[in-house]
Amino acid sequence: MDAVAVIFDLDGVLADSEPVHLAAEQAALAEHGHELSKAAKQPFVGLANAEIMRGLIDAFGIDTTIEELAEAKAAHQRTLLADMGGFPATTELVRRLAAASIPIAVASGSTRWNIDASLEAVGLAEFFDVRVSAEEVTLGKPAPDVFLEAARRLGVRPEDCVVVEDAVPGMTAALAAGMRCIAIPTITEPLDPEFGRAQLLFPAGMGSADVEAILAFILLA
Repeated sequence: MDAVAVIFDLDGVLADSEPVHLAAEQAALAEHGHELSKAAKQPFVGLANAEIMRGLIDAFGIDTTIEELAEAKAAHQRTLLADMGGFPATTELVRRLAAASIPIAVASGSTRWNIDASLEAVGLAEFFDVRVSAEEVTLGKPAPDVFLEAARRLGVRPEDCVVVEDAVPGMTAALAAGMRCIAIPTITEPLDPEFGRAQLLFPAGMGSADVEAILAFILLA
């Protein structure tokens, strides 16, 4: 059956926010005397914010709580979001899906505040009435909870949804929800072989994303 809804991840898909998250996390860890490299952050890409905070605390042995580190990160994010941009391919995709009256939603491991602020920053807030944060469900990605909740709020069956993701945990969550997945990886070198499980993959990342191919997959698959 043709898809009747499309669910987007946020970070790395609608918003070019991974550099913002990294910079905010680097600043938060610097307050505790630690340096966070891009390579050290890489294993956490795609996880829920709370899971990232937990992972960083454990990895660096920081004497703080998940909530305190998350708030420190958020404080730095607020000063960085104004300069964040979107991606031409997914921005066009959102606008064309909306013009075709295809229901769309955001389902993200980020906080609800970050979802709202990021959509405003990239000029897509008006298109998304349904927004689901990992804070609103029991388990974050790679569990399917955020995608299942997004489908419920859209009023569609999970099997009638297509998910657009950039990270393996999100792709895993989408497939576990019984949804088809379009993968546009943020990290392409090296490309995780797990991305081969996606029904449509752009292995070179966002720069190679073909809007016409994506629309054909969504409408005709």
